[in-house]
Amino acid sequence: MSLTVATFNVNSVRARLPIVTAWLSDHAPDVLCLQETKVEDGKFPADDFGELGYNAVYRGEKGYNGVAILSREPIDAPRFGLDDDGPADEARLIRAVIHGVPIVNTYVPQGRDPEDPFFQYKLEWFGRLRRYFEREFTPDAPLLWVGDLNVAPEDIDVHDPVRLRGHVGFHPDEQAAFARVVEWGFTDIFRKHEPGAGQYTFYDYRAKNAVDKGTGWRVDHILATAPLAQTSQAAWIDLAPRVAERPSDHTVLAATFEI
Repeated sequence: MSLTVATFNVNSVRARLPIVTAWLSDHAPDVLCLQETKVEDGKFPADDFGELGYNAVYRGEKGYNGVAILSREPIDAPRFGLDDDGPADEARLIRAVIHGVPIVNTYVPQGRDPEDPFFQYKLEWFGRLRRYFEREFTPDAPLLWVGDLNVAPEDIDVHDPVRLRGHVGFHPDEQAAFARVVEWGFTDIFRKHEPGAGQYTFYDYRAKNAVDKGTGWRVDHILATAPLAQTSQAAWIDLAPRVAERPSDHTVLAATFEI
């Protein structure tokens, strides 16, 4: 059977609810992972997704962070956080098993500025995430790691690599920290199918006509261990949510696997 998994930083799930529900109705993925839901658990719109046939697990905070997994099939064994963290980190990572496939959905810290202490927190978070995968999983078994990972790994992942090099999201220290996690045993599924430049998942609100001008960043990712990567059929970025009315500054990334 095929399994379609998508990821979307919604930048407030309640503000973006019409966009998310319309996309689910139009495309009916098996799984949609959300980041930056920006809502405490008691106000998460689970009923709206339930009306579309989706189960939901989530962990959120008021006004920032927040992650969720929506699935048309039962969601097994949900867990939150990195295991070595405190409550402040729990709304950045959620994992569950769907159709027998473990999925880890993360909202990696943005980092603010290379001189900001939060940037070091981001680098340390990647290190903790690598140790988390080492403790909890094996690269020889199926596993998906998805989400807003807040790193553009290569020059082709930003619209102007010369000007942007060293900025948060395209800094060599972040790229190295991200690469160390990937080296544990992940394949970048989008790059497996789409090796060319010019396709992005994030377009800054502050850049006028960013989508039309192509001034984007590829910072949202779907990665898989070898058993799943070998079965991947396709991966794509859907720009429609980014050009909808009152959009998130990110858009949807999706991939399909045979399981």
